[in-house]
Amino acid sequence: MYKVVLIPGDGIGPEVAEATRKIVGATGVEIDWLVVEAGTAVLDKTGELIPQSVFDAIEAHRVVLKGPITTPIGGGFKSINVLLRQKYELYANMRPVTSYPEIGKYSEVDLVIFRENTEDLYAGREVRVSEDEVHGIKVITRQASENIVRAAFEYSKRKKRQKVCAVHKANIMKMADGLFLEASRNVAADYPDIEYSEVIVDNMCMQLVMYPEKFDVVVTENLYGDILSDLAAGLVGGLGLIPSANIGKDCAIFEAVHGSAPDIAGKGIANPIALTLSAAMMLDYLGETTAASRVRTAVYRVLKAGIELTPDLGGKGTTKKLTGVVIDAL
Repeated sequence: MYKVVLIPGDGIGPEVAEATRKIVGATGVEIDWLVVEAGTAVLDKTGELIPQSVFDAIEAHRVVLKGPITTPIGGGFKSINVLLRQKYELYANMRPVTSYPEIGKYSEVDLVIFRENTEDLYAGREVRVSEDEVHGIKVITRQASENIVRAAFEYSKRKKRQKVCAVHKANIMKMADGLFLEASRNVAADYPDIEYSEVIVDNMCMQLVMYPEKFDVVVTENLYGDILSDLAAGLVGGLGLIPSANIGKDCAIFEAVHGSAPDIAGKGIANPIALTLSAAMMLDYLGETTAASRVRTAVYRVLKAGIELTPDLGGKGTTKKLTGVVIDAL
């Protein structure tokens, strides 16, 4: 039996987390879920955004499934996602983006985005110089860059993928992105059997919209990765279908990348697919590859059939009904 920390989150988080638990349970893999709370609901009750019990649980078990948690815009507390990624050195963010029949605008998308997860502008290092001026600090290091690029190449080698594309803005940020690019080229030289290319980030946005089928594995810095992965999700039906994994040396957090959607919380219409597919990535990480494959196949069949899809996917189904048909497909 595996011990996994479950952070349900807030908004629709508890609903999709419970649905995902049921689907994972239907695979027959035995998991002892340690449920701990973090987020706005806990903050309102206790004054703590992340209680010490959450950190204790993560440090004891090192594998986490996390639902969405609200992050205030333009003020308030720091993103819990960023905090956890930095604290546990979860340097590699992986987001597979795959087309599903009858959903989304493209039918041939099959790419994986590797995003450096601990530095760059997205790390939120900011300094207020005056009332009217703020400096955002972009930090790029050779070690972090090499780590994420090597993770992308090792994944490509393991999964027999043919191409890795490094995305950058080194034509303007010649030192910071130039260092990332230098590190990428150095690592790529160790994998001569995998085709390596480079694309400037604004051009990449255009190419993903025009020719997404051209890309296989994409590796990039933190902020660009955040933007590109959401753009890519839009090609295949939205964030409700995209799983995510944050991987470090000895710790991993798997999470849905969509928001907490407080406007539909409690209405029973939240889509659990993104967190379910994230749980499939977790099963892979645990070595339960057959169960992971079964979950993905079940989701694929349900989406292809269009059965009991939730409103965000164009249907009229509920969380409960969609969960049920995925379990039936298993």
